[in-house]
Amino acid sequence: MTAPALPASDTSGTPDDQGDSGSAGREPRRPLRHELRAVHALVHRDLLRLATQPTHTALMLLQPVLYLLILGGGLADLIPKSSLGVGYQTYLFPGMLMMTVQTPAIVVGIRLITDRQSGYLRELLMAPVGRPTLLLGSCAGGTIVSTVQGAVLLGLGGVVGLPYDPLLLALLLAGMVLASFTITALSLLLAVSLNRPEIFQMLLGLVMMPLLFLSGGFFPLENLPGWAHTLAAVNPLAYGVDLLRRCIELRVPDKAATVGIEWSGWQPPLLLEGGLLLAGGVLALLWAAHRFSRPE
Repeated sequence: MTAPALPASDTSGTPDDQGDSGSAGREPRRPLRHELRAVHALVHRDLLRLATQPTHTALMLLQPVLYLLILGGGLADLIPKSSLGVGYQTYLFPGMLMMTVQTPAIVVGIRLITDRQSGYLRELLMAPVGRPTLLLGSCAGGTIVSTVQGAVLLGLGGVVGLPYDPLLLALLLAGMVLASFTITALSLLLAVSLNRPEIFQMLLGLVMMPLLFLSGGFFPLENLPGWAHTLAAVNPLAYGVDLLRRCIELRVPDKAATVGIEWSGWQPPLLLEGGLLLAGGVLALLWAAHRFSRPE
């Protein structure tokens, strides 16, 4: 598999672009098209990897599918619908969508560290584009790949009793894009702060499962103790799960589940939750770009 080449240096510019005696030592201006071509190349690389590794993709989808069908099916008769507002498989569905998108989003951070160790990142940095552009391309590629994998799981919506309503599917897809972007940006922020994939994976092992259990994907947050409510209120996965669950509620009111995130007994509006997710992802990406721009 050969990834698309990043834009090469442009030697056809004016003397002012190429530098002269009056502009020696000045950083050359980078045309916007170079930046966009670099982002496109990195996104294309991730899509090529997704298309040429179907087995790897299927394995990442296997865990949430098994949870949804086996765990959800096994507990559906044990957990009364009145306690959740919906059947357990329907309640579990947004959490499994979040589990599906989080794995490829986290892989982006691991790949950045391994690219640095293998020397591939050094080659990328020789391209005539800014370092933040390379990070933006990695974030865009990871977001798209995560969303594509989540879209595959949307095909099981009918199994859990959800209608194949085009607007509902579009809302869920938009929610997954937002959650994927935020998780990918946070993963990149952690990756640029570390230099060993072993440390990265160890930290993920320590925090990802607790964050998933504190997301409300498996059981209602209202059943957790008070200190867990505080952790859930700063958990991006909880906002992602709640966003997806409330998108279902918009189109299928009879599938409304129990209340998710609350701030001192007040449930934030849907748009506010989405705005907080977006703001968190943007801030994480800007911080990561700032750290990544520093010379090594």
